[in-house]
Amino acid sequence: MSDSPRNDAASESSPARANRLAGETSPYLLQHAGNPVDWHPWGNEAIRRARGENKPIFLSIGYSACHWCHVMERESFEDAKIAAILNEHFISIKVDREERPEVDEIYMTAVQMMTGQGGWPLSVFLTPELKPFFGGTYFPPEDRLGMPSFGKVLLAISQAWRDRRDDLDDNADRVLAALREQASAAAPASGPLDGAIFARAATALRREFDPQWGGFGGPPKFPPGAAIAFLLREQLETGDRDLLAMAAITLDRMAAGGMHDQIGGGFHRYSVDAKWLVPHFEKMLYDNAILAKVYIEAWQASGHQRHRRVAEGIFEYVLRDMTDATGGFHSAEDADSEGVEGKFYVWTRREILAALGEEDGELFCDFYGASEGGNFEGKNILHVARDPAAFAGSRGLSPQELEERLGPLRQKLFEVRSRRARPGKDDKVLAAWNGMMISALARGYQAFGNPRYREAAERAADFVLAEMVRDGTLLRTYRGGREGEGQSKLPAYLDDYAEMAFALVDLYEATFDLGRLEAADRLVGKMAADFWDSEHGGFFYTSGDHKDLLVRMKPSYDGAVPSGNSVAAVVLLRLARLLDQREYRDKAEQILASMQPQIATQPRGHLNLICAADFHLRPGREIALVGQPQGSDTERLLRVVHGRFIPNKVLALLDPGSPDAEAAGRRVPLLAGKTMIDGKATAYVCENFACKQPVDDAAALEAMLEEISR
Repeated sequence: MSDSPRNDAASESSPARANRLAGETSPYLLQHAGNPVDWHPWGNEAIRRARGENKPIFLSIGYSACHWCHVMERESFEDAKIAAILNEHFISIKVDREERPEVDEIYMTAVQMMTGQGGWPLSVFLTPELKPFFGGTYFPPEDRLGMPSFGKVLLAISQAWRDRRDDLDDNADRVLAALREQASAAAPASGPLDGAIFARAATALRREFDPQWGGFGGPPKFPPGAAIAFLLREQLETGDRDLLAMAAITLDRMAAGGMHDQIGGGFHRYSVDAKWLVPHFEKMLYDNAILAKVYIEAWQASGHQRHRRVAEGIFEYVLRDMTDATGGFHSAEDADSEGVEGKFYVWTRREILAALGEEDGELFCDFYGASEGGNFEGKNILHVARDPAAFAGSRGLSPQELEERLGPLRQKLFEVRSRRARPGKDDKVLAAWNGMMISALARGYQAFGNPRYREAAERAADFVLAEMVRDGTLLRTYRGGREGEGQSKLPAYLDDYAEMAFALVDLYEATFDLGRLEAADRLVGKMAADFWDSEHGGFFYTSGDHKDLLVRMKPSYDGAVPSGNSVAAVVLLRLARLLDQREYRDKAEQILASMQPQIATQPRGHLNLICAADFHLRPGREIALVGQPQGSDTERLLRVVHGRFIPNKVLALLDPGSPDAEAAGRRVPLLAGKTMIDGKATAYVCENFACKQPVDDAAALEAMLEEISR
């Protein structure tokens, strides 16, 4: 089971009889605050009760954009009979996996070991010592499709707890031993990282590629951001245009499909079919951050404006609909509105004709595949049904003329849609996911020059650093509303530190504000001090501040988001070059070496680590500019740099007229001794520890970068 949050605003209102979740900030937990189940949040009170009363723990893990989580709530957790069984025989704990990913990681792994599958809602039964002995995902309210009813499961476990406690303890001990073995699997590598991993990963992707519809493997199809990023890097290194074609077909098919919101911009979570037509309708901040970056990279690699338009549509959606009053970014939007999945997004042909008029409406319906019978439960998910150039030609229009007609029509339908009941929103602010979107916006500003992107990225970064850092420690989550009224809590995890540090480096390369680089360095220093595995190398997901955990997991495998170690490796390598920090480079090398066996045997699951290896093993470029940041001559040079796909570069700028120029030269050795030529902005390009002749002309810089890329 996978996935959607509810729209009913009453889900967060104070119920007549609230349980212990009423004091939480997570929208997901608050949605359960009125259940008759005596829920506890994860913490000492629940654990003490389980041990004091010698009861098993029922652990339920989900998140606000999880459709089946809410189905199970309606069917079981709101049912008085089920609640009575839980309250009598169990200590019940409800966890928001987005707030407590370390709890989810441990018990999801345990359930996958026990059952061979996993997903959300995650339903796990633990001993009072927190050891899992039985688990599953969704349980129905009555026997269905070979699944026992949830009530039967609860009564059977309760009886086993009374009559066969030793058996349950033995099973729990076996699961714990397996968890610990997996958590300690990484060991020092026997030799240097093998460069053959790139060819193996490319072969694996070729084997699974869908040449008709793009993507890899069959449905359900999730947006393959890491695969696209890797293909773009591999084609740049090898010159294999087939790899670029695989990336472009996938990006184009996704953008044309119903998984892409054709009216409001941004992407839904995944497609249930091979054609990217029917999505699971929730929208996640992290998906849109990842996809914005790969569409930007595809534009840089190919120059195709359609990739730029998709990225800009994502940013428009996020700035319009997902930005908190404080400047941070919200986490997710629901699939459902008014209790119906996708209702906000789908159309009848008649609705479109009524809004646009007969002539424009017919054109729009034909282009976006809106038929009388519909393609989704009698209604239409809008998608680009035909090749735009061919469609334009069939109507006697140029592609540009077609777009000039369609643009205002989309805006009209957007205004009509805006009057509908909106899907629910999970408005908590997560450090890691905010880092991902800050990074995407900073790169969007670099590529497209839109100052709104820079301003939004800077405001979000300022918010996280001001409101989500306490005594030098980054916090995971914030929720509030107006500035000063919210609450930040929970010690941050590896991905929070790594993604925020990565974002701050991107923000430095967009603004050349040395303070951003200093902040990134502080976060990485804290990450290294609190999360590093000094025995085997690599980072644990948790620090010593995270209590009540069976094991410390060490993530290498990419899930919906990049593994924390893959992001950490790249940000360490970037800072190593910018700050000349040998220790950071050594740590990145140890991450890659310690995880080499997993990378070699499962390249598809470790593509972000393979991209990190690409940054480490393949030629890197250091580009230093000397000039006034807002000067037109400097901007011309920057447009050349940002208009090209140069994935393994670092970029720094020295403003010789700044009072901080001397300090910047000391802090960023790449800038030391660099001067302007004849008073003009000047670019210095270095590769493999050798620097080219400095140039002060955009055309000369373009030619130099083209020569290097060949």
